[in-house]
Amino acid sequence: MIGIFGGTFDPVHIGHLRPVLEVFQDLALDEVRLIPCHVPPHRTAPVASPMQRLAMLETAIQGEPGLRVDDRELRRAGPSYTVDTLTSLRAELGSAPLCLLLGMDAFTGLNTWHRWRDLITLAHIIVMHRPGLLPPTQGEVATLLAERRTDNTALLRAHPAGHILLKEVTQLDISATRIRTLVKEGKSARYLLPDSVLDMIKKERVYS
Repeated sequence: MIGIFGGTFDPVHIGHLRPVLEVFQDLALDEVRLIPCHVPPHRTAPVASPMQRLAMLETAIQGEPGLRVDDRELRRAGPSYTVDTLTSLRAELGSAPLCLLLGMDAFTGLNTWHRWRDLITLAHIIVMHRPGLLPPTQGEVATLLAERRTDNTALLRAHPAGHILLKEVTQLDISATRIRTLVKEGKSARYLLPDSVLDMIKKERVYS
């Protein structure tokens, strides 16, 4: 069972890494692939270059064998649509269970994504949220959740796609925008991201 977690990672920080690691461990996934976005459909272009973001991500997960970087979106032209990424992974991995990891905010806005209804046919969806946060109760996404929700992880392993599981995680309110601002202002961003990533940002003056 393989987890998929995408983002701009501009830069990657512990608000990304800690929840992903908890899902990897608690659900006994075989691995989680972190996929840096090339051309984000829903936000402005990243500040760091694709190669800088890839390098920061690779150094961030060194020593954690359950996590690996997948650069397929950086090698693909055009908008980085998740449905295209999952289609590519499905062609490569066959009927292996795939789990798309999303935060609650992303899940709530899922109906704004390109071909969003196809996502559940390609992967399970694991919604990572802080304790006590409630999922949507109205609208198309709420309907999808009602139809597909499960608390049984065995179902995820038994099927390649099709289920939604809500997973409480340690959610850290850390902003990549705030980190970039701190670096630009010459202030310390330590303890918000791995030291190895911060060292790379300083050495290459990524956001200065």
